[in-house]
Amino acid sequence: MIQETVARLLPVSNPRNVWIISNGDLAENISRQLQQVSKKQILAEPVGRNTAPAIGLAAFILLHHDPDAILGLFPSDHVIANECRFQRDLKLAIEIANAGENIVVMGVKPTRPETGYGYIETGAEVRDSVLRVRRFVEKPDAERAQQYLDAGNFYWNSGMFVWSASTLAAALMEYLPETAQILEEIASTYGTPKFERTFRRLYPKCIDKSVDYAILEPRSAGGEEASNIYCIPADFGWNDLGSWAAHYEHRLSQRPAKDANVLHSEGSFVVDASSNYIHAPGKFVAAIGVDDLVVVDSGDALLITTRERAQDVGKIVKYLDTQKLTKLT
Repeated sequence: MIQETVARLLPVSNPRNVWIISNGDLAENISRQLQQVSKKQILAEPVGRNTAPAIGLAAFILLHHDPDAILGLFPSDHVIANECRFQRDLKLAIEIANAGENIVVMGVKPTRPETGYGYIETGAEVRDSVLRVRRFVEKPDAERAQQYLDAGNFYWNSGMFVWSASTLAAALMEYLPETAQILEEIASTYGTPKFERTFRRLYPKCIDKSVDYAILEPRSAGGEEASNIYCIPADFGWNDLGSWAAHYEHRLSQRPAKDANVLHSEGSFVVDASSNYIHAPGKFVAAIGVDDLVVVDSGDALLITTRERAQDVGKIVKYLDTQKLTKLT
């Protein structure tokens, strides 16, 4: 998927402008998959510190080497069905980001009361297909998610943002000054023999916080007129494969399955069962009288939940970490 992410950006940019920030375990594999990207631009975090420090480091590095750079954040677990439309919207986002101290977010029109995504409340339309952002809201419960769906001016937060490197660096200085100073010090050594050592020593001191919480929420609190945050409603067939429920929807959209069941198995028998996602490669699956389940057999562990609660898998990961059962994750 990371290859697909880079490939759909290249018509708008080029490999020299692609930066990958990942953990150390994946860096070598990513380098093999993306041979057109310089190894110097694949940064392996010594520890995970969420998206604010990660994208912030890229911003400070670019300020040293390309002060006028426009920076985009694109997670690699997204599916984009209409790449031409995505590239059109991205060019519009770049234009807006380049026009001042503006931040642009791609918002996705919700199709259901999803509790696994953050939401964007939008305000006035400033031009065709561009809305001001009133606020960012955290993942809601089911009742509030339904209210957002009914309101009509809320969008899913896709996690894709565009801004200038200088705008992002200034926002970090304002809202996360201690982390910003650390990132600036690391960035100042980029391209020198000191970089890796400085990166490993200082990066763990950064706050563990997402861009949403660290910058977008406090900035939007200033009001839609003052925040200079804009939303482009994305209509390019977006799906975030960060949950099993999202995998189910994606696979169903590719080839609608009988009774809306999506099965990965070595044969199956289904009676009065619908809308299930069952992943049990190499096994025969029988499903009788069950609906809306997610069942995932990974060989050494078995997950059983509902599609509605599939986003709660993160709680299992936290539990396994506390019990030092990391081999299961």
